[in-house]
Amino acid sequence: MFVDLLADTPRDVPHVYRLLTSGVVPRPIAWVSTRRAEGVDNLAPYSFFTVASVQPPVLAVTQVNPPNRRADRPHKDTLSNLQQSGECVVNVASSDQLELMNACAGDYPPDVSEFDAAGIERAPSVHVSVPGVAIAPVRYECRLRQILPVASNPMGGTMMLLDVVAIHVHESVEANGEISLGQHQTLGKMGGDGYSVAKEDAVLARPVLNKPA
Repeated sequence: MFVDLLADTPRDVPHVYRLLTSGVVPRPIAWVSTRRAEGVDNLAPYSFFTVASVQPPVLAVTQVNPPNRRADRPHKDTLSNLQQSGECVVNVASSDQLELMNACAGDYPPDVSEFDAAGIERAPSVHVSVPGVAIAPVRYECRLRQILPVASNPMGGTMMLLDVVAIHVHESVEANGEISLGQHQTLGKMGGDGYSVAKEDAVLARPVLNKPA
């Protein structure tokens, strides 16, 4: 199969989406909590997620525009709340929290909190007003650095760059001041409705090349 995205033919956007999200796997999942100006706490998972910088520490979460955007809700709640408050918490779920995390992916109205709808306990934050997920083994308190619109059309993307201001690591996955990869069984997003679980780690040192004399 060869898909030429530069060809002068109508692009099958759903097919391109499936090829991207089924080939770039597994993807880490950011379980992002935000707060509306009215005080409603939002919680939603995003699989377009990675580290953008270490010094300064910055996370990158991309929100794909809904295929059928409503005039009264041009953005998903996470982006709208970030634009208002400039704060969020990026929670990282473990394998035993898959169903709770997936429950937060529903299209809830803005005035309904996924915390309450799914029965998820909140954890207070230190530097931001937004609560985190109490059962998440790792939580990153963040402040909004920049919003980068990649494309405004349906299924286009908007990247949210987030400055990390605090990191919470639960004692169950902590070892000697580090996150124990063996204990931290994180979730990864596959294509479609698929998920993967990090159960084993392959350790392989990078090759050291001899420098020319």
